[in-house]
Order: sequence, then C-alpha cells, then structure tokens
Amino acid sequence: MTTITPGSAPPRSALITGVSGQDGIYLARHLLASGYRVVGTLRPGGPRLLAAAYLPEVDLRELDQRDGAGLVALLDDIRPDEIYNLAGFTSVGASWGQAEVVAETNAMSVLRTLEALVAYRHLHGKAPRYFQPSSSEMFGTADQQPQTENTPHHPRSPYAASKSFAHHLTVNYRESYGLFTTTGTLYNHESPLRGPAFVTRKISRSVAEIALGRRESMTLGNLDVCRDWGFAGDYVRSMHQMMALDEPSDFIIATGESRPLSYLLEVAFAAAGLGDPAPYVERDAALMRPADIVDLFGDPTKARERLGWEPTVTFEQVIRHMVLTDIRRLESGVEEHVDYLQPC
Repeated sequence: MTTITPGSAPPRSALITGVSGQDGIYLARHLLASGYRVVGTLRPGGPRLLAAAYLPEVDLRELDQRDGAGLVALLDDIRPDEIYNLAGFTSVGASWGQAEVVAETNAMSVLRTLEALVAYRHLHGKAPRYFQPSSSEMFGTADQQPQTENTPHHPRSPYAASKSFAHHLTVNYRESYGLFTTTGTLYNHESPLRGPAFVTRKISRSVAEIALGRRESMTLGNLDVCRDWGFAGDYVRSMHQMMALDEPSDFIIATGESRPLSYLLEVAFAAAGLGDPAPYVERDAALMRPADIVDLFGDPTKARERLGWEPTVTFEQVIRHMVLTDIRRLESGVEEHVDYLQPC
C-alpha cells in the first residue's frame, strides 16, 4: 500500500481502464512501484482471476468501456491525475466479424472520454492527463519502412480503422482544446500474460505442450508475415514516461527490427529444447486474414531522444520467457503467478 507522510503531498493517482489485460497489469504494477494510487476498471461480470493474482493493491471498479455516463461518474468519484485507456477490443482477426462492436469499443468510447475530459475541466479547472494506446496496425499497407510518427495511416481491418480514428481524435482534442493527451503507437509487445488467442501465446503454449508430450502439432496461417516484437513490460514504461513530459506529444514505441513469424517459431522450439519446428507445424489457409499486412516495423528514434526510452529485453528473451513460463504452468497447474512476469 502507498503510505503518506504527514505534511507531504498525496500520491499521484491513475485510472487504468482494462487493468486486467496484459498491459494493464504491467502498467499498474509499474505505477504502484512508483508510488501511485491506482484505480483500475474491469468489464462488468468479467473474470477477476488475473487481477487477483497480480493486482492485490489496485482499487478495482466495474465499467463497460462504452458507458460514457459511468465514466463521468467514476471520474467525479476518484479524481485521477492520469488516465491510461487500455481497455478495448484487441483482436485484429476477430474484428472482421464484429466491426460494429469494435467501432463502439475502440473508437466511440474514446470520443466520449475526450468529451468527458473537456466537461471535467470546465467543472474542476483542470483535466486529468490522458494516454491513448495507438496501434502499428493503423499503418497497414504503408510504403514507408520503418514507420515514423509522420507516416500516413492506411488501416486494413476494422480494428486498425477504429484505432486510427481514436488516434486522430486524441491529437485533435489536444490541439483544439489544449488537453494533455498523448499517444503511443505500440508495435507488437508480448509476455506470458498474452491471451491465448494471440499467435505468439498460441505458439508458446503449443510448444510447451509438445515439449511435455501433451500434443503432437499446431496449426498456423501465414508464416511469412513479419512484425516488430518487443516486451510488454518495456512498453508500459514508455506510457508513464510520456505522461511525465512537460508538453504532450505522440510517439512510436517499437524495437526497430522486423522478424518473420517463422523465426519466432524457431526461437520458441529452441527454448523448449526441440529441433526444427517444421514437422510439428501444419498450415491452414482459413487462418489467413482477409487483408493481411506483410511487414510492419517502427522507428523509435523520437522515443529514444525525447523520453530516454529503449527496450531492455530482446526478442529472443521474450519468446524464451513465454515458452518456459507455459511449461511451468503446465507442470505446476498454476496458471497465474507473479513469478511469471519478468524474464529470467
């Protein structure tokens, strides 16, 4: 718990929406270690297992991301200094079948939040600082490699389009209303807390099961797709650094290196002490997205120069950590534990 010394200023407070997701957990723990009071939102009726395992010191509140009135009431109750908007619809592939839900959750909810901040400032004289996580998927079929903060967006999925809308809104409300709003365009960032629907976690879990003799193969789609993969713990640190700036801005958060999914497979199988992944991997065209993006990697120069931010965990270390953690999970039967958070 955060303690307050008599006569000292109260700790800064942060509201993290979607606090039980991968990024929410890493960010909440980082902010708590920095002396913050942290309030986090969960979907009404949603599971609390992850929060119970990793966030015992967080004040948990239920809030539907699409509930604008509920957000206004929560802001009036807790009066946060900072808001990190980490709730949302996160699956690119699944967004094709739920485009309207994606638009409401990722796009319109941001509009309602920004409007709430304008109203909050009118009532209280000052609005909380606001962080919006943008996505590398916004760049889509951009012909610029690597992408920078000035690369035009060409989204190629409902998910990407919703994130682009939210990104531009966040910038516009900063420029039009003078709010402290900042965006971090986050390239793929992984950890053992990745959900099982994400391809990186699907691979790490399947490799662990193969290594323990619990399955014989896995099925994947396009192995030639390339992405810029980093560690979630590094990426949330950049969010906090952005919010501490004197003036808000927009940043690319990436490693600057692109790797094919086929190489990720090699690293994962090597981490489990297995050989060539080819005999264990089956291909299924049905797993291809309607408009897949071949390659994306970002230029983190601005983040390095303005924030002093750099990745501390390599791609190989992240994937090895995920595989070894999934092996530990299967062997112990303990799915969630704080010991799983940081790479060895």
